[in-house]
Amino acid sequence: MRTTLGQDVAGIAACLDNDVIHVWLLDYRRELRREPLKALLGVYLGLPAEDVILHDDEHGRPELATPWNSLLQFNWSHSGGKALIAIARGIMPGIDIERFHARPRALDIAERFFHPRETAALTALDDSQRERAFVQLWTGKEAVVKALGRGIAFGLQRFCISVPPAPAQVLWLDGEDAAQWQLHALDTDAQHVASLAWRGPSRTIAVWTLAEAR
Repeated sequence: MRTTLGQDVAGIAACLDNDVIHVWLLDYRRELRREPLKALLGVYLGLPAEDVILHDDEHGRPELATPWNSLLQFNWSHSGGKALIAIARGIMPGIDIERFHARPRALDIAERFFHPRETAALTALDDSQRERAFVQLWTGKEAVVKALGRGIAFGLQRFCISVPPAPAQVLWLDGEDAAQWQLHALDTDAQHVASLAWRGPSRTIAVWTLAEAR
């Protein structure tokens, strides 16, 4: 679906409850900074964009100011010319999008930073599968650490997720019950790879495309 900021988005926002996560795909323009994010959050909160106040936590993750942070949780990511925004109630979503391109050093990076089980699974793939699987794995791991409220400094070797073509799943997470975690690969476009993660029960994921008003 393609829509614009306005009545259509307001109608979608009104349907957000504790059983669903809304994910918005939109064009990203660096010069606009966080203005599209604030405009979208404003629709969900019933506020003009200029009244949406964000601050960065200690890991650089933007959060809504009090009292709005108790009503709505979100996360966003951008790469190249696209961005993804995940919006939820009652859970902290983590989302990541990466523009796909060849990673000739994928195995070197995996051996240095990833869990040994993930590296072994990547090594077992042929060259035609490995590069895209690596990017999908990377977005999954980014999504998990963002849902934890942490940054990469948490340590990407401190948890293990499945490697494509296996279905996305958190297999082990240091200090956590992995069975309580949800991880999903998101279908965006042929040029990008994305993942969404959260701690909590399964929810419906509704993905929308946000078109700029002309």
